[in-house]
Amino acid sequence: MSGRPLIGVSTYLEAGARWGVWELEAALLPAGYPRLVQRAGGLAAMLPPDAPELAAATVARLDALVIAGGPDVEPVHYGAEPHPRTGPPARARDAWELALIDAALSAGTPLLGICRGMQLLNVALGGTLVQHIEGHAEVVGVFGSHPVKPVPGTRYASIVPEETSVPTYHHQSLDRLGTGLIPSAYAEDGTVEAVELPSAEGWALGVQWHPEMGEDDRVMRALVQAATASSTGS
Repeated sequence: MSGRPLIGVSTYLEAGARWGVWELEAALLPAGYPRLVQRAGGLAAMLPPDAPELAAATVARLDALVIAGGPDVEPVHYGAEPHPRTGPPARARDAWELALIDAALSAGTPLLGICRGMQLLNVALGGTLVQHIEGHAEVVGVFGSHPVKPVPGTRYASIVPEETSVPTYHHQSLDRLGTGLIPSAYAEDGTVEAVELPSAEGWALGVQWHPEMGEDDRVMRALVQAATASSTGS
């Protein structure tokens, strides 16, 4: 492969988006995501919800996949009833992103899950979620920050070896970990803040925070490097 690797990023599909004189359904992605991919040396491609059966063909054209943050995962996917604080379902997005994750894991395509993306990776592998926690989304619509500490010996710790303060906005967290996933960072309150698959099972990492809202691009740079290595067979 020559040039920058192609990094697909999943998106919202929202009704009533407004710009200029228009109010229409739109595929939306906060600008921080493509900017982070670009800053890290990749080319960003938006992946709005599509037919799940097209996920494998879509992933086959990518060098890496990012499952972006967004709405709560519908609890039916992990065998639970909705909590009163769980948001409305985004069924088309759930189905599409679960199919993308399955395709990426099957193909060995490097995968990064961000916030909802980490939670969905956990669910895709049979894990469950805590549907409401306090202290990780203090003000509605405003990103907060808190420190996360890496677990020594993990892939995440090799990327970010020190404790760092990260941009955060979530009210759910991981409960039972999915098959094969190991925790690779924690918040001070014990919340799992990063998970990964062992290196022998491919490059798959999830972070509970929002790196696209900060200046630290090391996690995305690691994904881009993995995409480059995978594409060249090195």
